This record gives sequence, C-alpha cells and structure tokens, in this order.
Amino acid sequence: MTRLFPHPLLTLALTLMWLMLTRFSLGHLLLGAAVAILAGLAFARLEPEPPRLRAIWPLIRLAAVVSVDILRSNWAVARRMLHDGGRCPRRSGFVAIPLRLRDPVALALLALVVAATPGTAWIEYDPATGVLVLHVFDLHDAETLRAEIRARYESRLLEAFG
Repeated sequence: MTRLFPHPLLTLALTLMWLMLTRFSLGHLLLGAAVAILAGLAFARLEPEPPRLRAIWPLIRLAAVVSVDILRSNWAVARRMLHDGGRCPRRSGFVAIPLRLRDPVALALLALVVAATPGTAWIEYDPATGVLVLHVFDLHDAETLRAEIRARYESRLLEAFG
C-alpha cells in the first residue's frame, strides 16, 4: 500500500484541493486522485538517503559554538551600525574557503550556520573544487576568517558526518 501511496497525507490533501478548485463530480474526483497519486510517487523518488551521523556530541558542541557566535555577531553588527555609523569605513569583502566537507547534510548545516550568523552570507559553493565563497560585512583578515570557519564549524561537522 505504501508503494502506491508513499505520502498518503499529501495525496489526500492534493485530492481535496483539486476538488475545492474544481466542481465536485466523480470525474474530477478520479482525475484529482490520479494527479495526487502521481505527485506522491514523484515526491517519493526525490527523497534523499538518510544522513550518516557518526557522532552526536560534535553537533551539540557546534550548537553551543554557533549560539555564542550568533550573539557575538549580533552585537558586533549592531555596534558597527549604531555606534560607529559612517565614521569608520566598512571593509566588506568576499572570501574563498576551500572545504574538506563533501556530505550534503553537513554542507546544508554549514549553510544554515553561515546564514544565521549576522554579517556573513553564503554566496557560492563549487562541489567540483569544494570551495565556498562567503560575503563578510566587516572583513578584517581573510585568512583568520578561513581558519575560524575550518576550526569552529567544519571540524565539528567532519567529526559528526565524516
């Protein structure tokens, strides 16, 4: 039964939505159900394989580090915007960081960390070379930032996902 309906709630919801958007008849019910079943089967093929987590403790340590980093970054960006204002020129820039991470789940977590940290933005990742490009709001030293990303985030993700 799960082979025909891999996502039963999605199938039911799509069928009901089809009936709400069209007039109710047996033909529309059958057509809506067929479209919903096909959509459920298509979604089933898109499901990624489950992540291979080797250890949970590095992720717990990563969460603690990220929490502290988010607070620090919030403070630094707010101070820079409110206190320094336009007096000191901002040194924003792009930084290319070669990564050892290849696991898609670990890369997604790194993207979440970068996006959640004020002052940084994930611009591009090249899977062929493993190079991540970040934009930094107030860049002091690119090499220091590379070392921080590798030591604080990438190393813990490598421990967790291998």
